[in-house]
Amino acid sequence: MNTQFIVQRLVLSVFVVLGVTIAVFLIIQLVPGDPARVSLGLQATEENVAARRERLGLNRPVPEQYLSWVAGAVRGDFGSSLITGQDITPQIVQRLPTTLQLAGLAIVIGMIIAFPLGIISALKPGSAVDTAASIISQLGIAVPDFWMAILLILLFSTRLDWLPPSGYTAISEDFKDWLEHMILPALTAGFISASIQTRFIRSAMLETMRENFITTARAKGLRERTVVLRHGLRNSLITIVTILGLQVTALLSAVVVIEIVFSLPGLGRLTLDAVLDRDYPLVQATVFVMAIMVTAVNLAVDLIYFLLDPRIGSAR
Repeated sequence: MNTQFIVQRLVLSVFVVLGVTIAVFLIIQLVPGDPARVSLGLQATEENVAARRERLGLNRPVPEQYLSWVAGAVRGDFGSSLITGQDITPQIVQRLPTTLQLAGLAIVIGMIIAFPLGIISALKPGSAVDTAASIISQLGIAVPDFWMAILLILLFSTRLDWLPPSGYTAISEDFKDWLEHMILPALTAGFISASIQTRFIRSAMLETMRENFITTARAKGLRERTVVLRHGLRNSLITIVTILGLQVTALLSAVVVIEIVFSLPGLGRLTLDAVLDRDYPLVQATVFVMAIMVTAVNLAVDLIYFLLDPRIGSAR
């Protein structure tokens, strides 16, 4: 593998994360209100506020505050919550697995739905399957995620009583109970993701199946399954990987709403609570972690591009 290509992507990823942290840090600096006064609440006398600002380092220049925060973040030390006074890092470590589990299940569900529908629709345009796939795609795109979540709760929890409407059990405690609580949230995110994936997979496969090398493969007498999977799908993978990468990053933002609806103790819920409480250090920490996850996904997509087509790494 082209080492220079990997190094370039890694360096670019570092700059992207730094850019996000600078933007978030500066935006929080512009938010009205004094973090020291917010953390003290009813005890916010001028003397207490001054002492609190001194302890939090808020009286230092902004660039110095930022460098100090970044130095701690690199070590995994995000400081303490303004509201609870608890260390932030353990809170993130506790909440992050729930978000990753939800996103992972949603991606799997989305792919299970999207790949068969997209491929069959491309092979049989205008058929009943193609029409059904189009309707499902339009439905998933048109219906907001929170409304989709409510509909699924009404159907599977209230009416059929098959699955719990909310709550969470750690996977290490009871796998069956964990799966029962995660199916509806993952199905909500996965169905919406599948709706978009299906359209792109269909479009990519349609374009590929019209190429001359597909005609040549068929003329050689290869089985249709081999033509579709080895030649058609394989040559469509770059487009498909692109949309998958975009969907993963979109899921990381969608989980905020889904975690609230289903009462899941994930990173999205933690971020929203921090914003509502004006817990600035906690907001910075959660956004930093999310930025790393999104950047990691984009980096993985770039590396997969190179594996699928090594010419990409040598392009200038």
